[in-house]
Amino acid sequence: MTTRRRQQGNRGSGLLASELGVLFRRRRTWAMLCALAAIPILIAVAVRVSSAVPAGRGPAFLDRISQNGLFVGVTAMLVSVPLFLPLTVGVVAGDTVAGEAGLGTLRYLLVAPAGRVRLLLVKYAGAVVFAVAAPLVVALVGAGIGAALFPVGPVTLLSGDAIGAAEAMRRLLLIAAYLAVSLMGLSAIGLFMSTLTDVPVGAMASTVVLSVVSQVLDALPQLEWLHPWLFSHYWLDFADLLRQPVAWDSFLTNALLQGGYVAVFGALAYGRFITKDVLS
Repeated sequence: MTTRRRQQGNRGSGLLASELGVLFRRRRTWAMLCALAAIPILIAVAVRVSSAVPAGRGPAFLDRISQNGLFVGVTAMLVSVPLFLPLTVGVVAGDTVAGEAGLGTLRYLLVAPAGRVRLLLVKYAGAVVFAVAAPLVVALVGAGIGAALFPVGPVTLLSGDAIGAAEAMRRLLLIAAYLAVSLMGLSAIGLFMSTLTDVPVGAMASTVVLSVVSQVLDALPQLEWLHPWLFSHYWLDFADLLRQPVAWDSFLTNALLQGGYVAVFGALAYGRFITKDVLS
């Protein structure tokens, strides 16, 4: 029994390594990551070549960039949340199963000793890895270009406390982690959509449209009762990570909500995938 479990674990890790290798060898993946990296670069260059940004104009923290370059990463992540991050994650998640089915390789993966459940978990894990990498790229590129074009020093938090550059960088990475958790629910939705069709573009588009619909519903005051249940409701609540001490309430609430979406849509994806005829 122990030997069998070890063999299954080796097959699972090998399948995950293969999935990640395929994902990050694709030109499309790198094109999306480069597009995300371009966001902080464009913001930093625009602030650098322009006059002082009036307070209260543009995205939050934009007027602080010229005083401290680390705010480039924060501003870029704030700008990326409504569209760019969900768009790229939706493309990757929507392609997980539908892409293999469209290419005709799904049947061969299931003929191999992978199993449908293990394959589904590996596909979701690949989407989650990208969901982690996407905001991390924005944060790191933002910190790098900010340090290159602007001074970097102590950061004044929303609570009024000042922290050093090293602690500020840790807070930047915490925000990237917050966004990665925020996108896990969307990744599960994309996985489910991907099991419904053999056309990856349809699954991608459906996932992205659902993220837009969720944000539109969240903006309607008439549906305030629904807002806490929308997977996008807490996407922008990472400001608590910029206080001293860190307020973890929003992080935990967001994680619980995303965990609920992962459980529900993971179960739906499982129910659909184990009954899907892919071998005919």
